[in-house]
Amino acid sequence: MDFATRKLLGILSGSWLAQACYAVVKLGVPDLLAGGPRTADELAAATGADARVLRRLLRALAAAGVVKQVAPRTFALSPVSELLVSTAPGAGHLVALMQGEEVYRSFAEIMHTVRTGEPAFAKVYGMPFYTYLDENPTAARTFNTSMGAQPVPPALSMMDLGAARSIVDVGGGDGAALGELLAANAARHGTLLERPDAIAAARTRLAEAGLLDRVTLVEGDFFDGVPGGGDLYLLARVLHNWTDEHARQILHAVRAAMPPGARLLVAEELLPDGTDAPAPGGLVDLLMLVTLEGYDRTEGEYRALLDECGFTVTAVDRTGSQGVLTATRSGESDD
Repeated sequence: MDFATRKLLGILSGSWLAQACYAVVKLGVPDLLAGGPRTADELAAATGADARVLRRLLRALAAAGVVKQVAPRTFALSPVSELLVSTAPGAGHLVALMQGEEVYRSFAEIMHTVRTGEPAFAKVYGMPFYTYLDENPTAARTFNTSMGAQPVPPALSMMDLGAARSIVDVGGGDGAALGELLAANAARHGTLLERPDAIAAARTRLAEAGLLDRVTLVEGDFFDGVPGGGDLYLLARVLHNWTDEHARQILHAVRAAMPPGARLLVAEELLPDGTDAPAPGGLVDLLMLVTLEGYDRTEGEYRALLDECGFTVTAVDRTGSQGVLTATRSGESDD
């Protein structure tokens, strides 16, 4: 079999392996193996699975390097499956659950997106993604935790925020980025605007970091309004979730809340300007196609959005494909 054929078959069968990982995580197998090697029969008895089927499932995962087969019918964690234990850093088990449920079902309807331009998620679940999270606390918790486990964009964490003392994080998830910015300067105070499920996750995260007394948590919708009075406003990985029309609504709401002299930071993955060359986030863009209405943009496209909404870009900091655009309100003296 030549390389191209092997490559194609590997791609086409990728969902098999992903769903097998989902199944063992759903059963709790990685957590059971965290205590040491177990036989397939022992794991089946503990999880309520069919022993023969579970053995075949684990045998296939062992062949792929996800688990290790250490003796006949006996399995143990590998470095890969250690990441699927519920207590492991990075929330890999939550990512596996969401990939195996909501994401998998959405990709099954990808032709709806291809033909209509609309997210398949809404066709499958009968509502937009964020409405679904509002109505399904377990899915919301999974999403918020898995997103909170993602590293803060390097271009943002490395920035010199100068004299900013009051940071308003608009749509900042569970407060991961805001917490890092506050931890870097004990004089700073933060405000986080998010949906109720994300605010609950942020309260826990920021309390564990010893930062809760320096943060005001605001439940709300950034389409309806943004807290005022900040020195610095942050939109990190927010605008790419939305169409240009909705992105403009968000930017107008932020601008209306900003006092004179305040700055806005827009942290996003930046596509290469003026080219259709493969982008580092190409696969993530596929995920966004079927789940959300938005898309990644080039630096030029973000500049154009900001300009249309009354902002002037004063600086762009980039680390690889990720960037942070710093902007101020245009024509402040006329406001």
